[in-house]
Amino acid sequence: MVERARTSPGRGALRSAVALALLAGGLAACGGGSGTPALNWYINPDNGAQDRLAKACSAASGGRYRIKTSLLPTDASQQREQLVRRLAAKDSGLDLMSLDPVFVAEAANAGFLRPFTGSEAPQFTQGVFPAAVQSSTWKGRLYAAPFWANTQVLWYRKSVVAKAGVDPNAPGFTWDKLIDVAERTGTTVGEQGNKYEGYMVWINALVESAGGHVLTGGENGAKAQITISSPAGQQAARIVQRLAHSKAASPSLATDIEEQARSMLNGPHGGFLLNWGYVWQAENGDAKSGTIPKSVIGDLGWAPYPQVTEGVKARPPFGGIELAVGAYGKHTAEAVDAVRCITTAGNMKKYMLDSGNPAARAAVYDEPDVIKQYPMARLLRDSINVAAPRPITPYYGDVSAAIQSRWHPPTSVDPATTPRRSASFIGLVLRDKALL
Repeated sequence: MVERARTSPGRGALRSAVALALLAGGLAACGGGSGTPALNWYINPDNGAQDRLAKACSAASGGRYRIKTSLLPTDASQQREQLVRRLAAKDSGLDLMSLDPVFVAEAANAGFLRPFTGSEAPQFTQGVFPAAVQSSTWKGRLYAAPFWANTQVLWYRKSVVAKAGVDPNAPGFTWDKLIDVAERTGTTVGEQGNKYEGYMVWINALVESAGGHVLTGGENGAKAQITISSPAGQQAARIVQRLAHSKAASPSLATDIEEQARSMLNGPHGGFLLNWGYVWQAENGDAKSGTIPKSVIGDLGWAPYPQVTEGVKARPPFGGIELAVGAYGKHTAEAVDAVRCITTAGNMKKYMLDSGNPAARAAVYDEPDVIKQYPMARLLRDSINVAAPRPITPYYGDVSAAIQSRWHPPTSVDPATTPRRSASFIGLVLRDKALL
């Protein structure tokens, strides 16, 4: 799945459960029939690779179960709504689900997920990237198994940096240097500035890279400490402000999402792009189909996420998909076994090679065929290893939507006021004193 719009305004786990349960009142539960148990796996859209894994793990079970896939909507907010409606209705036919990391805390806090036991959990966490484990854990218990992980890197045109005489892979390459080079060469820096989750991804990565957090104490729910109004928040706002007002910004920055930003990299003014690991496979696919010139592939380079402060390593965004077991399924033992099969290192490798989505286990990136297909595999591995999750809180939807509302459009961002205004608004929303 391409890392696109991730979540949307929510009212938190408990409020969602009540409201959406009413919507789901007439929803019939899909129980299992006789014979071989059929496990229903609700999957996010990809190129069919999850469906192929379902068939492979069904065969590997030796007749213990059969996995059927049901495709969720492309839009992440609709994915969340469909899943929560079924879970709030205690649908026994929702056995497995592919969950965005930011939804795990909400679903776990509402009692919608079956946690892995102490004896089950280690097989899903050993050798897995820290951010993936952190995002799958709620109040000390593992509620989801990391499946694939993702991060953003800096993609660039080699011809542009050669002309400028710079090396984006050099130590100390910062956002300010990036914008300087783009302005000097008359090229653009592609980013996601639309009012959606992709913009929150950018803001959070900047805050984290500056040494701060949007909030802390997410396990305290609405009583979490809001910390975006800080020097780190001001640094993040300064960079957004500078890019938005520079010649390096896309003319449509305020409405750009991942694919719009990627298309600019391939245009006459393309220079730089901050985007997810899927870019390599997408660019090769477009070159093969003739959508872009084949010469673009040879001109495409990659580097670590830019630093906010020179000499301080960046914390790029973390994304991906986690696999969770529904709390109300009738075949939980079989569902846990299916998750075990899907998330082995071997199947993560197959999925990465098939779909273009990076694996959640670090060892996969050392495999020769992975390196052959993804020459930037070790950069992806190292970047995911230091990536920063977005705030882990059951009220993530509220937090994200509140920040988007006060930081959008990018040209309106002011370091002196935007972090403070957004912190105040988050607090009001979490206390039910303001509406999104």
